[in-house]
Amino acid sequence: MRKESRLAFSEALGHDIEYRVYTADRDSNGFLVGQPIVAFPSMNGRVWDWEGWGMVDALAHLIDGGRITLYCADSIDWQSWTNGGAPIEERAQRHEAYDRYLVTELLPIMRGETDKPAVWATGCSMGAFHSANLFFRHPDVVDGVIAISGIYKPTRFLGNFADDAVYFNSPLYYLPNLEDPWYLDRYRRANLVFVVGQGAWEDDMLADTRALQAVLADKGVPAVFDYWGHDADHDWPWWRKMLPQHLERLLPG
Repeated sequence: MRKESRLAFSEALGHDIEYRVYTADRDSNGFLVGQPIVAFPSMNGRVWDWEGWGMVDALAHLIDGGRITLYCADSIDWQSWTNGGAPIEERAQRHEAYDRYLVTELLPIMRGETDKPAVWATGCSMGAFHSANLFFRHPDVVDGVIAISGIYKPTRFLGNFADDAVYFNSPLYYLPNLEDPWYLDRYRRANLVFVVGQGAWEDDMLADTRALQAVLADKGVPAVFDYWGHDADHDWPWWRKMLPQHLERLLPG
């Protein structure tokens, strides 16, 4: 496995931000091998969390086997959703800047380096929110999601407040009202997986996952919803089991 840490100035964010790449090699044309996947840290997490919490090791056989190239993104949650000292409108606008960073800066690098028209997204806890929201807003450049133990509306941070910037970054707000076939057709062609445990600290995530399942079923969008047992807690040891299992199922051999 090759690991690269890259730090660059983001025009969208107005400051430097890091991401890390884990890959096996390049093919004969010079492209990084395997399915490109952007991975988001959990709430207020950092770019090194996936390695530090053992998730990179849990996926090492898929990276070393040339089946995935993993791009671990940094987050700015403390500037946006969890920044309790800022007005809600400013927090939502800061997330909009993060969305622009992903779509106009990070994802084009991923697509160019792997020669893939679209990427997959994954994350646990708040990272699941980021991966799902990125897909539902931009299904032309993200065509697969494995979201684990996620919330899909920000009421735990913002209460029931919802201006346009909040609304359009909250899948459980905007999806029920979405009728545009441009989006729905792309949703129906994507690989969608939503996983959640039923153990400790999973109550809010379990409720949001069930609500999302109902919305997607109503829209005719196929997706896998995988509910683990009452021993499956909201924690990395379980997430390290959940993600490899679904990647093994979805990826080419």
